[in-house]
Amino acid sequence: MPERSGPIAVFDSGVGGLSVLRAIQPLLPYEAVVYFADQAHVPYGSRPIEQIRRFSESITRFLLGENCKIIVVACNTASAAALTSLRQTFPEVAFVGMEPAIKPAAEETRSGTVGVLATPATFQGALYASVVERFAQGVTLLQSAPAGLVEQIESGQLMASVTRGILAEALAPMLAAGIDTLVLGCTHYPFVIPLIEQIAGPGVRVIDPSPAVARQVRRVLEAADLLATQPGTPPRYLTSGSVERFKQNLLTLLGRQAPVEAMQWEAEILHRVPLPA
Repeated sequence: MPERSGPIAVFDSGVGGLSVLRAIQPLLPYEAVVYFADQAHVPYGSRPIEQIRRFSESITRFLLGENCKIIVVACNTASAAALTSLRQTFPEVAFVGMEPAIKPAAEETRSGTVGVLATPATFQGALYASVVERFAQGVTLLQSAPAGLVEQIESGQLMASVTRGILAEALAPMLAAGIDTLVLGCTHYPFVIPLIEQIAGPGVRVIDPSPAVARQVRRVLEAADLLATQPGTPPRYLTSGSVERFKQNLLTLLGRQAPVEAMQWEAEILHRVPLPA
């Protein structure tokens, strides 16, 4: 059984889930957090669905072994590919996933034309199709999967000319069609909101889903009587990729200096790798 003192687990293919983490922490300041970045396999967006499911299940098993009380799948691609199967495989575990913010966009658009930026796997998933069917009736949706954008964000190139070019190409047809609302369907993308706003201008509202996800995490913990009552330990950061790279990610994206633990895959099982003394 989960305990109040157990940490919240947040995982993503890379640094994107840090946008969710930074929304969770002010809202739930007593909660300990374990963040796992599967940077050995980033990006997930172009990978086969079944492979993403295997990755997500392995990461979940590892995080449950760390006594985490809730699993936040802070990756739109992993949510689209694996959230349903994770809930079936681990019925006793509370999961919070990412759902493209089509509903608020459809409610708030005045032009009736909404843009969506996401990965190919997110657009192909049943979750996205379900959200569109339920909430986008009467709204024109324009979709784009900006190739290379996740990699630019992973490398910390938030305002680089290449990043601007990728976004400008993705947004140009949407802006020409008159979008007034833009949905970010990948947790990496909030880190380039300033650049998006420069390109799109003040007439386009950009929807970052992270605050809504943080509120859902709080609701789930409240309902299960699992909110921490005392301050927890500092966040733990783990990566299956380069420790030094992820340390730089933390500094660039969150302005934090923190230790990072090295993880690696072996026969679909994650295990900790001791760092050199």
